Amino acid sequence: MPYPLDAAAVRTWCGLALEALGRERERIDAINVYPVADGDTGTNLYLTLESAARAVEAAFDGHGSAGTQPDLAAAVGAMAHGALIGARGNSGTILAQLLRGMAQVLAAAPTGGSGAADALRRALRRAASAAYEAVAHPVEGTVLTVATAAADAAELSAAAGEAAEVARAAHQGAVKALRATPEQLAVLGQAGVVDAGGCGLVALLGALADALSGEVTAEPVAVQAGGPVPEAAGCAVMPPGADGCADPHVGGPAFEVIYLLEAGDADVARLRDRLDRLGDSLVVVGGDGLWNVHVHVDDAGAAVEAGIEAGRPYRIRITHFGAGPRAKEPALAPRAVVAVMPGAGLAALCADAGATPVTVRPGEPPASGELVQAIRQAHAREVMLLPNDPELRHTAAAAAEQARAEGVRVALIPTRSAVQGLAALAVHEPGRSFDQDMVAMTAAAGATRYAELAVAEHRSWTMAGVCQAGDVLGLIDGDVVVIGPDLARTAMTVLDRMLSAGGELVTLVLGADVPASLAEGLERHVRERHLAVDTVVYEGGAHAAPLLIGVE
Repeated sequence: MPYPLDAAAVRTWCGLALEALGRERERIDAINVYPVADGDTGTNLYLTLESAARAVEAAFDGHGSAGTQPDLAAAVGAMAHGALIGARGNSGTILAQLLRGMAQVLAAAPTGGSGAADALRRALRRAASAAYEAVAHPVEGTVLTVATAAADAAELSAAAGEAAEVARAAHQGAVKALRATPEQLAVLGQAGVVDAGGCGLVALLGALADALSGEVTAEPVAVQAGGPVPEAAGCAVMPPGADGCADPHVGGPAFEVIYLLEAGDADVARLRDRLDRLGDSLVVVGGDGLWNVHVHVDDAGAAVEAGIEAGRPYRIRITHFGAGPRAKEPALAPRAVVAVMPGAGLAALCADAGATPVTVRPGEPPASGELVQAIRQAHAREVMLLPNDPELRHTAAAAAEQARAEGVRVALIPTRSAVQGLAALAVHEPGRSFDQDMVAMTAAAGATRYAELAVAEHRSWTMAGVCQAGDVLGLIDGDVVVIGPDLARTAMTVLDRMLSAGGELVTLVLGADVPASLAEGLERHVRERHLAVDTVVYEGGAHAAPLLIGVE
């Protein structure tokens, strides 16, 4: 007897689908040759659906009194949302969009009779359409083709039937389409296998039919056309000499980038265009302000930066596909420091201390690709990354993720100023454990208050009042606290404010056009006004601020 299309059926569907993908996971991984032969499609589908199943269970647990359950809209909504936030890989991202498309229709569906059957037909069609819309460049012979065939078969099922009959027809249509995928996509034909993502969808639709009919079939998915199941992933199922067997990633992008993104529709539309120019296998799914972004690129940092410009990316995952053999390189150093520094003088100071500097000009912040390149040039197994600017936190985080994907252990030290970077560098000790060194450098940076003196370019409002063009601004921890007529008197006021809370060491970094007499006057001021406080002076060089101050 058919079961109603309600929240309980969705819960059962999740459970049966998770069991089916668990059984088929290794078999699906083994035939994963498109778009990248990395042998993880089955695993990614399983993990995506596992997230969906957890969300459905949470909807039931949070519903309230025993014996009651959420409505169908809440259950399918939870399933779609769970898949969206937990989507893995290209296949998992498309699966999340398929489930979202179904949820958009099923949320208002009746639970039984021809009404439920008709709603399921429309849900399957919406799922296929949504998946095509999410993929930048749809390819036939993939899961998209299988989803369309399932929707076609569902629409041809008995008009007055039950939802279970529609689901069974959709499953059978998907199986038939899956068998034809090697004829539609050359790489599948060469390998003698069917599409891996399509296999996962067949398993999912079979579980839906079982959940609604109460007849558990548990039939294995036929993963290879006219032959036994392959025993290994990728090239093991391809004939000798087939393209890509030496290295399935040669000629393709080096990284897979996935992140969740909070952004509006217009910003996401621009993001799609930008990512499409950066790489391939672009899939952007979601809506209502929350999106899951998937793309294959050579510059992972640029892909993350595009997300930062569009909205707020988080849960960023960067996977390095691997590369062919490289020329022999020098042995890696155990640990290094990479520091962003404004001005040639500070950069030279870092280099003298053994760090790898990234020199920047005012208004020209480094891209994450530049930071990744500096990490590579440091040629170390472990790297301490000092951004030395609060505006670089996202860029530095993206660079750290990309370097980690390349096998480098990276600690991002949260330095907000060059003087905090100098303080962290001063306590750096490669002989300590990685974690101890990271904690010591972070503590040293956090214990250093920082200030900057700058010249106002135009009249404006500040936290300290209205400034005029040419006024000297004293900023402490990023906020304007003093407006003065000249550099010396403003610097003294800033120093007195900073040292009123205590301190043992003052660091002064002079810009290229600042006379040495200023440093002498400030040293004398500290010596006379603040007992037992030492002062050190460094030349910042061109492009540094007129004066940087650190107090430890």
